[in-house]
Amino acid sequence: MSNKTKKILSTILLVIPSLMVVFSGIMKLAGSEQIVTGLSKIGYGSLISILGIAELVFVALLWIPKTWKVGFFFLLSYLGGAAAIEVSGGKGAVALIFIALLWAGAYLRDNFMFVKATSKQ
Repeated sequence: MSNKTKKILSTILLVIPSLMVVFSGIMKLAGSEQIVTGLSKIGYGSLISILGIAELVFVALLWIPKTWKVGFFFLLSYLGGAAAIEVSGGKGAVALIFIALLWAGAYLRDNFMFVKATSKQ
């Protein structure tokens, strides 16, 4: 696969979860009734604004070239928590799809986490 193809595919794979998280963050900050009700039911009603800001910051970090790795790990961790809440609540784990897209996009962008460790002998 050429570098240009990897870059395009990586961008697509990272944009999809990014857009979802940005939309979610905006809806939290706007105080969407559905979001407020859902998060209040699971005990996070008082944290809605903080969660919305965190989502937007994590996505911003992902798209700043010097901080993209930190943003990747923050977003991955955040979505992992979302997946755990979805699974424990008996809902489908939609967040797992976005986690898979993030991993695939990160691998194509820079396979820094997938490089084999070399042993010194």
